[in-house]
Amino acid sequence: MSHLSTRAAVCALIAAGALQVGGAAAQDVESFYKGRNVTIVIGAATGGGYDTYGRLVARHIGKHIPGNPNVTPSNLPGASSNAAAAQLATVLPKDGTQIGAVYASAMLEPLLGDASRIKHDPSKFQNLGSASREIYTCAFRTDAPAKTYADASTREIILGATAEGGTNVDFPIVAARFLDMKFKVVRGYKGSREVTLAMERGEVEGACGLAWSTLSVQYPTLFEDKKFNIVAQEDMEGNPELTRRGVPVTGKLAKSDADKAALELFYSQNVLGRPYVVAAEVPKDRAAALRKAFMASLADPELLGEAARLRIDITPTSGEEVEKLIARLYATPRDVVESVRNSLGR
Repeated sequence: MSHLSTRAAVCALIAAGALQVGGAAAQDVESFYKGRNVTIVIGAATGGGYDTYGRLVARHIGKHIPGNPNVTPSNLPGASSNAAAAQLATVLPKDGTQIGAVYASAMLEPLLGDASRIKHDPSKFQNLGSASREIYTCAFRTDAPAKTYADASTREIILGATAEGGTNVDFPIVAARFLDMKFKVVRGYKGSREVTLAMERGEVEGACGLAWSTLSVQYPTLFEDKKFNIVAQEDMEGNPELTRRGVPVTGKLAKSDADKAALELFYSQNVLGRPYVVAAEVPKDRAAALRKAFMASLADPELLGEAARLRIDITPTSGEEVEKLIARLYATPRDVVESVRNSLGR
């Protein structure tokens, strides 16, 4: 046999071996998931936006995971999703049977939050992707003393909220610091749904850090009913529908370059949206299969049809893009990070 033919034979054997290994790996993933139960751990209470999205994904992702496991949602609220993130990182099985649906703010906790209160690093999670980009809003009762967002720079507004680290706590705090808003935040409500119910009852005058995707589902005739005024979009760019209605974008109200940089960092969690993650220790082949299944489920006509009926947006971001964004955020200059951290009192 010639030197060239020998080399060709070796290359063929290597290629065949690689195919066998790849096939075996795929088969291993399929064999692992076949007949198993997968849990989507939703880091929020029932009835809110994260719960709605998490249960929607749970109903459809199983048919896209090799082996077609049974997928069930499970709510684990607390500490603004940090409780669920901690369980994923430290207690729950690391075999690929546990998927976390956590707040974007929980992914940034070591950066912007109190790193001493968590025993895990969510930036190390393997990201499957995000179900949607989010726009947060500020809403006031129509009988509140402030009728516009600008009014709240001179008149105190009492806002309902959940707990430290929640969007309806952090967003008004940041606005008070960088946009000079006069907000008094009343904490203690279980979830965003309880906050809006408190607004309806007149217990509080408004709320900020409300996900527009959730608010628009809970109040489909909000603009016609005139229960609340949507007074601001807490974002750097805004939602086209709300912008057409003349709702101001808070990121454009920054008075200095330093304030704008701080708001850009803080509002980056809007781009992270609704992230889905697995623990760092999950085998890479299973994590890759789940990442592929997650994106496939968000393109599934049945899921999209159900999302349309629920009136929720599906604007997916891939796991690769989420990880790039997180890496970029964690590389933010320290002076910008500290300005946001200090405003949050962390």
